[in-house]
Amino acid sequence: MRAILVDDEHLALIGLKKAMEREASEVEIVAAYSDSTKVMAGVLLHRPDVVFLDIHMPDINGLNLGKQIQTVVPGIEIVFVTSYDKYAVQAFELYALDYIMKPLQKDRLRQTILRIKEKLSIRGTKKTHDANSPLICCFNQLQFRLPGMNAQNAKWRTSKAQELFAYLLHHRDRTINRSVLLELLWPELEETKAAQHLYTTIYHIRQTLKNSNMDTISINSGNLEAGYKLDLGEARVDTEEWEYAMRQLGVLDASTADAYEHVLNLYKGDYLGNYDYLWAEHERERLRLLWLYHMRKLCMFYEQQENQKKAIQVHLRIQQLLPDEEESYFSLMKLYDAIGDKIGVEEQYLLLRTKMERDLELPISADITDWYTRWKSVSLTS
Repeated sequence: MRAILVDDEHLALIGLKKAMEREASEVEIVAAYSDSTKVMAGVLLHRPDVVFLDIHMPDINGLNLGKQIQTVVPGIEIVFVTSYDKYAVQAFELYALDYIMKPLQKDRLRQTILRIKEKLSIRGTKKTHDANSPLICCFNQLQFRLPGMNAQNAKWRTSKAQELFAYLLHHRDRTINRSVLLELLWPELEETKAAQHLYTTIYHIRQTLKNSNMDTISINSGNLEAGYKLDLGEARVDTEEWEYAMRQLGVLDASTADAYEHVLNLYKGDYLGNYDYLWAEHERERLRLLWLYHMRKLCMFYEQQENQKKAIQVHLRIQQLLPDEEESYFSLMKLYDAIGDKIGVEEQYLLLRTKMERDLELPISADITDWYTRWKSVSLTS
């Protein structure tokens, strides 16, 4: 893949370039710029697959530059590099492929490179699937849904079989080396015994797919020493389809708000959220942030339209799926106050206090406490 690197700090640019050369030999760095004014010309000249773009630059905000790049050359993937976590959610306004924090961590950079490879691979082999083809559900739990039927839990022989299938699905269309799978699932066993467990587990997965009428999906082994690759055939993946639908949404206005809400409601929970798979956490967080950004955007739209009831519904949905998000409680307190619902304000404050102090063992932020204290004094006198 071809990449352009952008960072106004010369040393940081050198560091990023060296890290890429060291950890990502498959990436060809076609240009690197510390002067943001030269980036657009470079993008048009080199037509890279991906641009690694620093957000905090003096001449132009990296988010704005990313918008310009995607406007002029649609299809280029953007990976933001930032020292500030607060930009992570904003990055997804551009449907950025990923973001990475400075200082760069080797494993985190490798995750990003793998995601770029998978995205480019999927783009190059993208098939048009019938909406009635089988669906693999990955929101919250792993399920299969056949045409005309509700989603069903598969009967996995063991938890290892389920995780192995989920891992191959996560890296679909890419051969996963056998040694990686052995280390992931049976790190405590010596290689020969672990390999036997792997062969047996692959057999059980194939039986489960057959019994679930999902045999459009195949596991290709080829050279057993090399590893295994999952081929979805005609099957679809709900998280992939959801993200594609998100990217088709246009400007949020009165005529598109219902469509936005419909697509956002298709997000049913975290990616493989019911399972403690550490390898899924990066994708889990990425999709969660993408959803959260657009949910907050929808809330702001409804508030600007003075449609507090719709804004409340959206915030309650955020709270339902992400109960640790302190901001949703505060926003609901203010919205309930705006419609004169004192009980709603009190209920949200109590829920927040219980969540923060008992469950998370953290104090409520001073801004919220101060707002509630002022509101309480006014409400008692009114």
